[in-house]
Amino acid sequence: MSPSVPGPRRTSARDRRVFSETWWGQAWVAALEDSALDAGRLSRGRTYARQGMVGPVTIAPGQATAPVQGSRPCPYRSSVHLPVLTSPQWDVLLDAIVARAGHLAALLDGEMPAELADAAHQAGVSLLPQPTELAPDCSCPDWGSPCKHAAALCYAIAATLDTDPFVLFALRGRDRQEIFSQLRARRMETPEVASPQAPVGIPAAAAYADWAADTLRWPDLPAPAVHAAALPLAPPPGSGLANADLEHLMADAATRAARILAGDTASLHLTQHQDAVRIAASSPGPEWFHHLIQNTGAKPTAFARLTRAWRHGGSTGITVAEQPHTPAPTAVAAARTAVTQALTEMTGTPFPLRAWRNRLTLTGHGVQLRLGPDSRWYPYLHDTADGEWWPAAPADTDPVAALTSVWHRQEPATDSSRPAR
Repeated sequence: MSPSVPGPRRTSARDRRVFSETWWGQAWVAALEDSALDAGRLSRGRTYARQGMVGPVTIAPGQATAPVQGSRPCPYRSSVHLPVLTSPQWDVLLDAIVARAGHLAALLDGEMPAELADAAHQAGVSLLPQPTELAPDCSCPDWGSPCKHAAALCYAIAATLDTDPFVLFALRGRDRQEIFSQLRARRMETPEVASPQAPVGIPAAAAYADWAADTLRWPDLPAPAVHAAALPLAPPPGSGLANADLEHLMADAATRAARILAGDTASLHLTQHQDAVRIAASSPGPEWFHHLIQNTGAKPTAFARLTRAWRHGGSTGITVAEQPHTPAPTAVAAARTAVTQALTEMTGTPFPLRAWRNRLTLTGHGVQLRLGPDSRWYPYLHDTADGEWWPAAPADTDPVAALTSVWHRQEPATDSSRPAR
């Protein structure tokens, strides 16, 4: 009876992440490991890659090659081959990129959109390698598939894919410059699609007039004012409230009611914590500010920072201060380009910008722009005293205008090791 050949064995997810942090890089590793027949050679290949035994990698259509140092003084010549896409397959892939503007923006930002790979796969085009497509080769005498040297090369390529997904496109047959050229040609050749004939209707102004005529009209209300006369009764003993406190609350309630009747219902959805910040932002005085901090259990500095956020942006300003989010990559990429260009024009020196989720940070200069859910950019300045970012000016739909509003107030950061979050 002939000895049985051990089947392929996948490494753990943790081991795959050692060489790749992105989903597309890990997909490359998975394709390699699914096609391997010897887990021992894969293990030795990972060790070689960790030890830096793989030399400079040369990427060409259909193959990647590199010298890999083995047990002998002269390194072996290892390679891995991947089928290039045919012209019809490239047409499908390029059409998928053009179909959504966010795909190209993500690729330029070093990201491989999962939706792009899925759309291409559904159309019959495999951008990511399949286990049967990877064909390793090596000049060493080992007949393994792959040998440890070729396996080391494949793991090294996975790490390269993390930072530049266009390497995968180059292996499939077309480099970055060629892809951009063909995408530009596609956009120029795309015919203008005629808008469908709009149904016959009535002018919008007339429709609104008909609606308004049948809608309940609230009477015009006078602007609320602080009560000048003394209240008929004193506050209950032990309540901690004074007449001035009740007058302030009454005026605040009247102001909110007038805004609600006018259609501004934003204050109806505030939490108790947010409403306390709103009251503090109306400058009721230091004693009220102190009581609000005590009754909400907030930290004084954090509460003061949120109060300033409210003054610059209302409830949305608080959301921007407290909750980072991940906006569309195109919005951040466009703002990053505009701000970089404006800084270069203003100073004559390029400044590095660090992007993290909805935040653009001018590294080393204490300025940060945050994109809010209202599509406006909120400027922040770094306080070297407490190491926190503070709202610094009202938001603007133009990131360059938001930057300019605080540029004259910026100070060089003193701790460049602090994460820009």
